[in-house]
Amino acid sequence: MTQIDSRIPEGPLAEKWTNYKAHQKLVNPANKRKLDIIVVGTGLAGASAAASLGEMGFHVINFCIQDSPRRAHSIAAQGGINAAKNYQNDGDAVYRLFYDTIKGGDYRAREANVYRLAEVSANIIDQCVAQGVPFAREYGGMLANRSFGGVQVSRTFYAKGQTGQQLLLGAYSSLMKEVNHGTVELHTRTEIEDIVIVDGRCRGVIAKNLVTGKLERYSAHAVCLATGGYGNTYFLSTNAMGCNCTAAIQAYRKGAWFANPCFVQIHPTCIPVHGDKQSKLTLMSESLRNDGRIWVPKNLEDAKKLQRGELKGRDIPEEDRDYYLERRYPAFGNLVPRDVASRAAKERTDKGYGVNNTGLAVFLDFSEAFQRLGRDVVDQRYGNLFDMYQEITDVDPHDNPMMIFPAIHYTMGGLWVDYELQTNVKGLFALGECNFSDHGANRLGASALMQGLSDGYFVIPYTMQNYLSDQIQVKKPSTDAPEFVEAEKGVQAEIDRIMDIQNKQTDKSKLKSVDSIHKELYNIMWNYVGMARNEEGLKKALAMLKDVREQFNTCVRVPGSKEGLNVELDKAIHLRDFILMGELIAYDALERNESCGGHFREESQTEEGEAKRDDEHYMYVACWEYKGEDNAPVLYKEDLNYQYIKVQTRNYKS
Repeated sequence: MTQIDSRIPEGPLAEKWTNYKAHQKLVNPANKRKLDIIVVGTGLAGASAAASLGEMGFHVINFCIQDSPRRAHSIAAQGGINAAKNYQNDGDAVYRLFYDTIKGGDYRAREANVYRLAEVSANIIDQCVAQGVPFAREYGGMLANRSFGGVQVSRTFYAKGQTGQQLLLGAYSSLMKEVNHGTVELHTRTEIEDIVIVDGRCRGVIAKNLVTGKLERYSAHAVCLATGGYGNTYFLSTNAMGCNCTAAIQAYRKGAWFANPCFVQIHPTCIPVHGDKQSKLTLMSESLRNDGRIWVPKNLEDAKKLQRGELKGRDIPEEDRDYYLERRYPAFGNLVPRDVASRAAKERTDKGYGVNNTGLAVFLDFSEAFQRLGRDVVDQRYGNLFDMYQEITDVDPHDNPMMIFPAIHYTMGGLWVDYELQTNVKGLFALGECNFSDHGANRLGASALMQGLSDGYFVIPYTMQNYLSDQIQVKKPSTDAPEFVEAEKGVQAEIDRIMDIQNKQTDKSKLKSVDSIHKELYNIMWNYVGMARNEEGLKKALAMLKDVREQFNTCVRVPGSKEGLNVELDKAIHLRDFILMGELIAYDALERNESCGGHFREESQTEEGEAKRDDEHYMYVACWEYKGEDNAPVLYKEDLNYQYIKVQTRNYKS
């Protein structure tokens, strides 16, 4: 039986991180200059990690797939970032943030990691204010706060509806300072195609220059992956189209465990699907649920008229509106966690109460807020979000309620890491959404930015030193070492194979574009491994995913050449890995025969249709080990031991 060591420090929960920092091993300034660290990604986790490690004196090699770090997908985050500052004097505290995060994740996260996240959250705000991040302020000049789902305090700091962008610009400024100083070597338009392991440690990467198409080798003493999640496995998600899981999946193929892949978050407030030609979906910030009220008609006939276009939302009188979240969850109302709100929307639309032409939408209405606060005040809070909605839908939210529906947004699963953010492969670290560590089965709103900056600014600078302290005399391997040569050959052979599929297919009518195969993957994942799952559907999905892989391996058409810029080739490589990721999600969802957080098994629900956990059999982190494309992965279990918090059924009703 494989023993899993999460390396959690001894001592009381509130003292673990302090004790760790007090006793960790250090690297002196002169020795830092001798050590190279690769950081993959320039979102909040990657940019903050690269900037921090560079500022400490390490030589950092930083990669991003975009033409500028400013285009990383962290820029899309809208609503805010959590921190236990208690500026509102409303009962918040480090422990309260820790408790809300554990409870929101349905008791499927490590206590020690989550407490550390809550503990350093206040430092993040101080860091960002010092960088000049323009957080919203109250009239008197104090930083403003608002609430997000799953909590009863106001702890979310925000910059209108552009919080991710402003935080990323702060991290970007710190990163570029280090680039200018020469401590960070930045490579844009470069994608990591494989990691390189030498003598059991991760010592480098194989990168693809996305402009020239050439493969390049880079070696270092340690590698940090901060490449985001795997939500685009589902094709239609709120993620940017370039978001992919290739680096993480290649690490998985090289022996890194993948943890809790079935924990996928479906966000309740997205602009609904409007056709089969879409390439992505658009998020409407959870912050809108502070003042917006979610409802559907009480009368089925009104819903049918809305679906036929005979009525508009404003035409339904107040007494005929069902504010179903306020009705079902009076204590939290519209600010229940995302998984709860998403399932409630599905329940209403499944019964025919959807409000658009597909029947797959509910209303998010600000009419009461306009009356209570005035249009100007509401516009100050959410004006850019209203503008975005109107540009996309041609409907003014001031005149008619927004239409929203759940969509794939975030992934709580990721590469398994210990307390130090190191995977089970020595020298390979995973930060931000790329790891599984902090959110359990459901992430609370405004906590993704908190985790990314926590990992990059305040965790990895300590834990990386602890790892590298005994590597000072170790010379980093040459990129001509056999391991690098073999890794590059493997990547090149795979590119050649993908490009040659269309040539080997004798019946050219069978050839399909990358996107068409990806849409088939999406239909399987959404229908059988989406908001609701069951044993029969998951087994069917696994069988169908094998057919999708066979289709990819025999029928994918990739126009152009492997030399130079070829976006379709890059998409094909991503799709190859999304197919494997889809199988991994389905295997994990099938094995976890309980409902918790974003993972809802229809066989495991209460009489009221709520998620029903099985703590006796599933109180663990599922760690999956790769055993080849044609074999099922092997499961290892890291037991979760709650010592400082009482495990109980989540209750958002009272």
